[in-house]
This record gives sequence, structure tokens and C-alpha cells, in this order.
Amino acid sequence: MSVAFVPDWLRGKAQVNQETIQQLLEENDQLIRCIVEYQNKGRAYECVQYQHVLHRNLIYLATIADANPTSPSKVVE
Repeated sequence: MSVAFVPDWLRGKAQVNQETIQQLLEENDQLIRCIVEYQNKGRAYECVQYQHVLHRNLIYLATIADANPTSPSKVVE
């Protein structure tokens, strides 16, 4: 399961930091690679499973980004 999703009793207690975001980005990279591999093999069911996890991760990252607006001078390139 994704590092972004924790049991209910731990929700709200985890701190979002650069390390967590980096882990999610790395996980998303791996998910995309798996999706492409399974697509090439014609295994649609596995693709859908990984796409759901990728989608949840992307929504989570988008929520973090929306909750923490940064000024243009603070954007890291």
C-alpha cells in the first residue's frame, strides 16, 4: 500500500515533509513503470490496480500542494 495511506488511528498524526513527498514521487515513478510493463504484456487487470494507487497518490500530492501555496520566489527548480 502507498506510503500516503495509513490506518485511521494514525491519520492526522503524520507530518508531511520533503522526505514523505520524495517517497511518494519515487513510488509514483515505480508505479508508472509497472503500469507500462503490464500494458505491454496485455495484463489489463494489473494495470488498473496500479493505476488506482497512482491516482490516490496524485490526489494526495495535489491536496498537499493546494494546502501549502508557495510564492513564486520559493519554487524549487
